[in-house]
Amino acid sequence: MDYQLQGSDTFPIVVLPLATGESIQLESGAMIYHNGGVELTGKMNSNGKKGLGGLMSAIGRSMTSGESFFITTAKGIAADGEIGIAPGNPGAIKALTLAANQQWYLNTGAFLAGAATTSYSMVSQHITGALFGGTGGFFVMHTAGVGEMLVSAYGDMVPIDLDGTHDYVVDNSHVVAWADTLDYHIEAASGVLGFTTGEGLVNHFTGQGRVYLQTRNIEALAKLIVPYVPTKQS
Repeated sequence: MDYQLQGSDTFPIVVLPLATGESIQLESGAMIYHNGGVELTGKMNSNGKKGLGGLMSAIGRSMTSGESFFITTAKGIAADGEIGIAPGNPGAIKALTLAANQQWYLNTGAFLAGAATTSYSMVSQHITGALFGGTGGFFVMHTAGVGEMLVSAYGDMVPIDLDGTHDYVVDNSHVVAWADTLDYHIEAASGVLGFTTGEGLVNHFTGQGRVYLQTRNIEALAKLIVPYVPTKQS
């Protein structure tokens, strides 16, 4: 999958050339433009299932993970097809390499696009974390296949590499993606559900592998602007 990032680091777009017959998968609504040499089709985000099972799978993914009910396929119908895409959030875009020995977990909203040879499925988190987690809900995405997958973050995206000598504890709302070679569990930062420090829930990572963090927290932004949002007086 060829691609080029254009624009600023904070508000980039991805430009992808598509040869005749070449296709990629996009998060629904991610397209900005194409040059007429691209055909877009939408289907239920059902992880390959068909019929009633596919419908229920798509509904389940949408309700439990916040992912779109539909996923878009962009296919080149000319030798010089081109499509530009971007996520809804302002922030960095990076490519993850998927291979037989390298797969990833993605938090809600991280998926932007992937080669036709890549996919993801929803897997359940630990119940204690899922019940109270601010990101990911009951499920996170587990990648599969071989090729590149584009993910996006709110703010910049920073890698942390664990070599097995130290654990890392990361705020749940700042985790974008992590290697499936890592063990993790969700826990309270401190006190009762982290309320004594205000940090809430955290992901506790152990083992060897990479974690990608986003430098900003959209939930924290929402809390900052709440006092300035007009409300209807009764």
